[in-house]
Amino acid sequence: MNLLALNRTEFGNPANEDNIPSLAEAEVLLNEWVKIDSLKRHMRQVGTLMRAWAAEREQLDDTEQQKWQIAGLLHDADWDQWPEQHCRKIIEELESREVAPSIIRAIASHGPSHFGVEPETKMDKMLYAFDELSGLIHAYSLMRPTAYEGMQPKGVRKRLKDKSFAAQVSREDIRDASERAGIDLNELITFIIQHQAAVA
Repeated sequence: MNLLALNRTEFGNPANEDNIPSLAEAEVLLNEWVKIDSLKRHMRQVGTLMRAWAAEREQLDDTEQQKWQIAGLLHDADWDQWPEQHCRKIIEELESREVAPSIIRAIASHGPSHFGVEPETKMDKMLYAFDELSGLIHAYSLMRPTAYEGMQPKGVRKRLKDKSFAAQVSREDIRDASERAGIDLNELITFIIQHQAAVA
């Protein structure tokens, strides 16, 4: 039995699609709910990756970029204090704030094997694609003397094959997410290395 399964596929009210929290509002929630600095950094890194991808690869406008960033920024907001309610609690909080359903749905689908919600939109798929891989790449940066500088996809792939390295990171989710997004793993790795260092 999957205790984290959300058992639903509809989130929020479509009438609220234009209701996007500001970054300041999202940061207040993040700081209230998350006390672990490494988790805060992970969430900010994923938010940064999401906005950069929306801008550079999808060429979306500022409003859509904001949605993508907020989804990344808040995707793990309930993991620190309520791990047994992971995803459920942040979804309920965002629904109570009448936040855009596309943001809520992306968060709900960032771990389909856990939450039972399939990533459908590009925003859904990219949040899923960035989440685990971002964490592994940051863990790799911490063991390198030059951190992100000079990091190559080949080194990341070597760590991916080493199941004892960052063992909590699901290699299956990384493979699955890359396939669903239709993006080569080397391309994803390169993008993360280029954009994540600034939030390290």
